[in-house]
Amino acid sequence: MKIDGFGGSRAGTATADEHTVLVQTDAVVLEGTMAVPDAARGVVLFAHGSGSSRHSRRNRYVADELRTGGIGTLLVDLLTPNEEIVDLRTRQLRFDIGLLAERLVGAIRWLDAERATHGLPVGLFGASTGGGAALVTAARLPDRVAAVVSRGGRPDLAAETLRDVHAPTLLIVGGNDDVVIDLNKHAMAQMSAPVRLEIVPGATHLFEEPGTLEEVARLARDWFVRYLSPPDTKTT
Repeated sequence: MKIDGFGGSRAGTATADEHTVLVQTDAVVLEGTMAVPDAARGVVLFAHGSGSSRHSRRNRYVADELRTGGIGTLLVDLLTPNEEIVDLRTRQLRFDIGLLAERLVGAIRWLDAERATHGLPVGLFGASTGGGAALVTAARLPDRVAAVVSRGGRPDLAAETLRDVHAPTLLIVGGNDDVVIDLNKHAMAQMSAPVRLEIVPGATHLFEEPGTLEEVARLARDWFVRYLSPPDTKTT
């Protein structure tokens, strides 16, 4: 798979299996893109950031890298088309962490009911405001969320819920994203779950600098490969 500006294809990807899905939650139907490699070790649900969607080139690049590690991916639009129109005008729904987390919970329930993903460990990959929503979701479903990765995320938006997160969490922040670094450090101090902060040197908030998104994808893949494996195969 080639994402313009983010390198070329890699052997072993499962992009041929990508297909559009309709994710039925309690309240709404959400549009998504799913791909599950054969004998997948787990599945990662993506929570996109402010003003983004499942078509985000950055998230698609990371998803492609995860599939090289034998991990299924579901990129889903957390807002309906009508809600997206409202949000473009008001910019409010993208910061409604409770709503976004509710949609993520619904998407996990949907994954549990799908034949290809039933019973697989679930990871969450959140970007920007999606990082906060991913952590709230992990707190709400501690028995289903096995790991969380946040890219340039806002874990601070999870507020007091941070103390209820049990899933191992990786926070990835650009080295030149000073404000977000501070927000992530503050959030870490409130968490009791295993948590690690990785600062990518020379990267700004969107990881647009050469090689920085590749580093994000590598870090995320290694984290999920470690924590989405069955207990007896996890590395230390």
